Amino acid sequence: MRRHRGTTLRKSLSTRTTPTPHATPTPAPGRVPRAGRVLGALLLVTAAGAFAVGAAPAGRTGGGAAPAATPLSQVIPAPAAVEPGRSPYRITSGTRIRVDGSREARQVGTYLADLLRPATGYRLPLNTHGTAGIRLRLAQGPFGAEGYRLDSDARGVTITAAKPAGLFHGVQTLRQLLPAAVEKKSVQRGPWLVAGGTVRDTPRYAYRGAMLDVARHFFTVDQVKRYIDQLALYKINELHLHLSDDQGWRIAIDSWPRLATYGGSTQVGGGPGGHYSKADYREIVRYAASRYLEVVPEIDMPSHTNAALASYAELNCDGVAPPLYTGTQVGFSSLCAPKEVTYDFVDDVIRELAALTPGRYLHIGGDEAHSTSHEDYATLMNRVQPIVAKYGKTVIGWHQLTGATPAPGALAQYWGLDSTGAAEKAQVAEAARHGTGLILSPADRVYLDMKYTKDFPLGLAWAGYVEVRRSYDWDPAAYLPGAPASAVRGVEAPLWSETLSTSAQLDTMAFPRLPGAAELGWSPAATHDWDTYKVRLAAQAPRWDALGIGYYRSPQVPWTDG
Repeated sequence: MRRHRGTTLRKSLSTRTTPTPHATPTPAPGRVPRAGRVLGALLLVTAAGAFAVGAAPAGRTGGGAAPAATPLSQVIPAPAAVEPGRSPYRITSGTRIRVDGSREARQVGTYLADLLRPATGYRLPLNTHGTAGIRLRLAQGPFGAEGYRLDSDARGVTITAAKPAGLFHGVQTLRQLLPAAVEKKSVQRGPWLVAGGTVRDTPRYAYRGAMLDVARHFFTVDQVKRYIDQLALYKINELHLHLSDDQGWRIAIDSWPRLATYGGSTQVGGGPGGHYSKADYREIVRYAASRYLEVVPEIDMPSHTNAALASYAELNCDGVAPPLYTGTQVGFSSLCAPKEVTYDFVDDVIRELAALTPGRYLHIGGDEAHSTSHEDYATLMNRVQPIVAKYGKTVIGWHQLTGATPAPGALAQYWGLDSTGAAEKAQVAEAARHGTGLILSPADRVYLDMKYTKDFPLGLAWAGYVEVRRSYDWDPAAYLPGAPASAVRGVEAPLWSETLSTSAQLDTMAFPRLPGAAELGWSPAATHDWDTYKVRLAAQAPRWDALGIGYYRSPQVPWTDG
């Protein structure tokens, strides 16, 4: 089950620790929680095993020897191939960003200049001639839709890609090759060195996602944008927004206005909730697209629908609207499969949401329908899927969708555990053998809301405790017995928000596990190695400090104090 595995897991967490100073705060009272390889040497320092938020500013380069350039192989996700060179490139006040005449390349160049300008203090103007400096090229080559090549030497850095997304991902690699202080918003002391050599890089999987639950607790447009920027740094390209659940409906639907105004008026613990206007949602979509992320909206059904049922009595089989819900139990709500108004409602919602969403996918949920009979479940899911297709979108559903009849081209998102029963896994694998694509989100591996340890003050534990190594150390291609590796479309790391209501809390649960999920989706299987990954991960901490990202200092990672 996606969020609870048995009733014994649906209880309050009674043991909490007192966070160290500057740590992310614990959940508010009354909120009941719900059940490759690295080239080059790095100095390792034994990590402290305390929960702490890294928020200290990155220091300026002081006296002594000038710092060495960051090795090309230290990037996360690990590049497909690295050839170290000799001479680094140094960004100076005379550096120009050179782009071809395309609008897309100019947009990526502008993004790069805006990224580098505050900390370097350099103008970094764009122009379309010359070869020195930082050059962004769109050209044919073995890059695919998102791959790129980065070449660096003393004369400059060139990023080449066939598509703008590849240029953007190459920029994220360039960004990580620069000192962490480049992320600061005020002028810092350099030098701004980029190691010499060549990176050739293409993603392992086309779908590399992260999900944000804005239904249990509402997050504003600016908070979502902040998370998008964090995802972009690690080449994640899908933002799955969980827009509706029992506790709140978060998107305005003109044909059913009470969904947002009434159904969105609260959240877990009884707070004020909130919802996105259509203009708000369009801005999230626009901003995500500027970072080469596609938004995947989810309207969960037939269960997880109490906010909708409370808003419109006619959606209930008995015609009686239940009260709004602010708890954390699951599986008690259901749309009424026999009523024709149910399908009018679904058609209206999907029509309006599809019109707002330029991306390929629309997620229809389908999990934890405990109060829906199997017959009604199959009826409803089999009627809803053609509606999604009618409005030009591809269906994604949680893996229980395989208990109905997945539509041609549909993707099933698997969220079971290592210990999930063989019959349930076999059902999903059978669907995969017959053409249903898989997105892998095993809850005891990449659910970012799971506690790191027993006494961790945030998160849930129904899927177990998920430390950093466990989250990283598995192979998507071999995870689900009986499912062909070719069926795996990618990996997604969900972040559910029953116990999370602030950006600081999202940071603490996502970092340092999110970069590992991104690497599972992007990097070749041959690069996968915990012992080298944990060193690269530790080297990201000063960047998070500079970005103001609070993170859990896992004792499994050899953090440094530099």
